[in-house]
Amino acid sequence: MEVRKELYIDGRWVAPETDGRIDVVDSRTEDVMGSVPRGGGPEVERAVGAARAAFPAWSQTSVLERAAALRAIADGLEARGEQLAEMMSREVGTPIMTSRRVQVGLSVDVFRSMADMVVDFPNQTRVGNSLIIRQPAGVVAAITPWNYPLYQLAAKLAPALAAGCATILKPAGAAPLAAFTVAEVIDALGLPPGTVNVVSGPGSEIGEMLAGHPGVDMVSITGSTQAGIRVAQAAAQTVKRVTLELGGKSPFLLLDDTDLAAALPVAVRNCFVNNGQTCAALTRLIVPRELMPAVAEGLAGLVGAMRVGDPLDPGSDLGPMVTAGQRRTVRGYIEQGNAEGATLVAGGADPPQGLDRGFYVRPTVFSAVTPDMVIAREEIFGPVLVVIPADSDDEAVQIANDSDYGLSGGVWSSDEERALAVARRLRTGQVAVNGGRFNVRAPFGGYRLSGVGRELGEHGLAEYFELTSLQLPPHP
Repeated sequence: MEVRKELYIDGRWVAPETDGRIDVVDSRTEDVMGSVPRGGGPEVERAVGAARAAFPAWSQTSVLERAAALRAIADGLEARGEQLAEMMSREVGTPIMTSRRVQVGLSVDVFRSMADMVVDFPNQTRVGNSLIIRQPAGVVAAITPWNYPLYQLAAKLAPALAAGCATILKPAGAAPLAAFTVAEVIDALGLPPGTVNVVSGPGSEIGEMLAGHPGVDMVSITGSTQAGIRVAQAAAQTVKRVTLELGGKSPFLLLDDTDLAAALPVAVRNCFVNNGQTCAALTRLIVPRELMPAVAEGLAGLVGAMRVGDPLDPGSDLGPMVTAGQRRTVRGYIEQGNAEGATLVAGGADPPQGLDRGFYVRPTVFSAVTPDMVIAREEIFGPVLVVIPADSDDEAVQIANDSDYGLSGGVWSSDEERALAVARRLRTGQVAVNGGRFNVRAPFGGYRLSGVGRELGEHGLAEYFELTSLQLPPHP
C-alpha cells in the first residue's frame, strides 16, 4: 500500500484542507494498492499562488542551471526505476518489460534530451531592425493521463522547466502515484519552492479549475478528446495558451509489395503496445484486398500466441486494462464489432481463461472491416486491431485520411521511396516508415480531434515560450 496523505505545494508536503481521498486500484488483482488526497479549490489556489511567486526567480535562472536540474531529475527517476516500473505496471497494467523501457526509460530520455536541447535552443533572433526574443510562458498547468503517467508528465514538465516556467501537475486519478515520486525527487534537489507543485483530484474539477484560473498562463493536457475540449473551453475564458494531445485512430498501410513476415509482427506491436492503451497505437491495418487472407492467417497466429497475464511476469505479452470501466468499454466495442458483421480472427469478448481477477481483455483482431463501422472510426483504447481492405494505394490513403483523428500512422513497402511517397500523403502528426522507431527529439502531436500544438523536441519546447519583438532604433 502506498498511501499519500499530503500534496506537494510551495516546496513543502502539506495536508489538504479538502476532505476525501482517491483510491488507486491494482489492475491485476482489483485490490486497492494505495490512495492520494482529493484536492479541491483551496489547494488549487495555494498551488497557483506558489507557482506565481516562484516564476520570476525561476524564469531568470540561467539555461545551464535549468539543464542541470533536468538532468538531476532524470538521474533521480532512473535511480528509482524499478520501483516506478512496478508501480505503473500495477496501476496501468503495462507489461513489466515495457514499463521499464517506456514508462520509465522513455521518461528519463525526455528529461535528458530536453536538457541537451535547451542549451542550444535560440532564445533570440535578429530580423531587420527587430530583435525577436523568447520569454517563458509563465505558470503552466500540466494535466496528465493514466496510460503513461510518468512519460506524459515528463513531456510537459521537462520543457516547462527548461523554458523557465513554474508548473502545477495534475495527475490522473487512476494512476497518480508517479507524480508524487517526481515531487520527492524534486524536493530532494531543492528546486525553488513553488517551481513544481502537485495537486491530485478529479480532472473534471481540478483540471477545469486550473484551465480557467486567471493565474495560470498556459495549460497542457493529454487525455481524451472530450476532456481536451472541456479544458480548451475553460481556458478560453481567460484566453490562455493551450496545447492538447488527445485521441487517435491511427492507420497502418501495408502496400502490395509488403513482406508480411517482417511487417505483421510490427503491426501487432504497434497496435497492442501498453495493452492497446496508447493514443498513438496503429489500430487500423489497411491492406490490399488480395493480401487479406494471408494477413488474417498471419495475425491469427501471432495474436493467438500472445500470453495474457500478470504484468509483473516478464513472460506476459499483455496485462490488464487500467480499470473495470475500461475493461467494460473495450469488451463493448468487441461486441459491437461482432454485431456489425466484422470477421473475428482472434480473441473476442469472453474473459481470458484462468484469469478470474484483474481487468483482463483478450487481444482481438477483426478482419473484413468497412471504414464506416464503429470499430473502424472510434478510439477503443484497448487491444483491438481492425483490418480494412483497399483496392489501390489511392484508396488506402483515402481510407487512412477519412478519420476524425490524425495523431499517428505507418506505411510498409519493400520499396522505401514508395513508402515515403505514401507517408507524405497522410494527414497525421507522425508516420512510421517500414517500422521507423519513435524519436523523443521529434515533434509529437496531431491533426483535427487529435489535438493542437506539439510535444517533444525543439517544437515542443517552443510551445512554452512567448515571443516579444524589440524594435531597435536606427544607428547612424
